[in-house]
Amino acid sequence: MVSLTINGHQHQVDAEPDTPLLFVLRDALGLTGTKYGCGIGQCGACTVLLDGQATRSCQVPVESIGAQGVTTIEAIEADPVGARVVAAWVGIEVPQCGYCQSGQVMAATGLLKETPKPSEDEIAAAMTNLCRCGTYNAIAVAVRQAAA
Repeated sequence: MVSLTINGHQHQVDAEPDTPLLFVLRDALGLTGTKYGCGIGQCGACTVLLDGQATRSCQVPVESIGAQGVTTIEAIEADPVGARVVAAWVGIEVPQCGYCQSGQVMAATGLLKETPKPSEDEIAAAMTNLCRCGTYNAIAVAVRQAAA
């Protein structure tokens, strides 16, 4: 059994220590807002916050989490920064297909928690999640709006 704090709640999960956090979230806990994309940490669809820092959950063995808190898209609006990001995303209608958007929102929230007023270069460096629909310009606008 592995003990995890997910979205502020303690969970006991029966999982092998090397199981990626992504699969524990989706399969064991039913938190399907975190998406499987590439499985190698490049696309960012699986991004969650680990103690406030954007992290690719497909690359994090559940045993390595320890006492760190995990925040998923299901609880992001409980965080004031996350709520601002979601409001900006909705306000300017960022999503098209939406598949990558939970990871994008999590990455943007992580950025703004670390750097409340990011420069254009900081936004570009942090927002590396892939979007097949090409909403990158709208994503950057939403990040700037959430930071304002």
